[in-house]
Amino acid sequence: MRVALIIEYQGTRYHGFQYQTNAKTVQEELENSIERLFGESIRISPAGRTDAGVHARNQVATFDTNSGMEVNKIAKGMNYYLPDDIVVKNVVEVPRDFDPRRDAKSRVYRYSIFNSNVHSPLNRIYSHRVVGDLDKDLMCLGADLFLGEHDFRKFAGPVEKNKSTERVIYRSFWTYDNNMLNYEVEGNAFLPHQVRRMVGSLVDLGRGRLFLEDVKDLLSCKGSARSNSMPSKGLCLEKVIYENYSILTPTG
Repeated sequence: MRVALIIEYQGTRYHGFQYQTNAKTVQEELENSIERLFGESIRISPAGRTDAGVHARNQVATFDTNSGMEVNKIAKGMNYYLPDDIVVKNVVEVPRDFDPRRDAKSRVYRYSIFNSNVHSPLNRIYSHRVVGDLDKDLMCLGADLFLGEHDFRKFAGPVEKNKSTERVIYRSFWTYDNNMLNYEVEGNAFLPHQVRRMVGSLVDLGRGRLFLEDVKDLLSCKGSARSNSMPSKGLCLEKVIYENYSILTPTG
């Protein structure tokens, strides 16, 4: 059978999600727990990769097993062997042809900024501190520019040769709660570092280092403006949205 895992993790200690031979990753920890539970080496397939230090609230990954273990016991068994900063929240049996990456309609990310001249020990793990005043109205106008289909090559890290850099953004907005600024974005898919560079350009907009025309030029792949990447610790994969597998998509 094929099962889908819904996973939450704090990415601080990990060099991203994807397995690497010379660094600790979330995938390695998950596969180690599966091997200890089932006694067999199994490779999992995620809905997407997250970079080093990035967190996830509802990552989705699948694997195939012939163990016969009841689905409702797999999460408890894996969690027994997982470290405290990774947890399998739910396990769902899915069809054999289900692909967590290709079947996803969209992904939702959130980037959190603590805007204060004084650091906060309680906020430092999951947000990046930005010092000084920010023009929030201008940052909201900038977020609106990302909506729709654009070529995000100027917002991307290294991209595979001949790979398309066009992506569609369905939602892009800021919310504020005292000193905490949260940027939420939903897109059909994202390039490496794309969200962090999008946020970087919006913060530079709020600081007066970029203008709206600069952001427009970045989206048109022209001009000399550049998008700076924000630190990974403020970024979290909130959820993966599936049209035909709503049980995998948390509400809210």
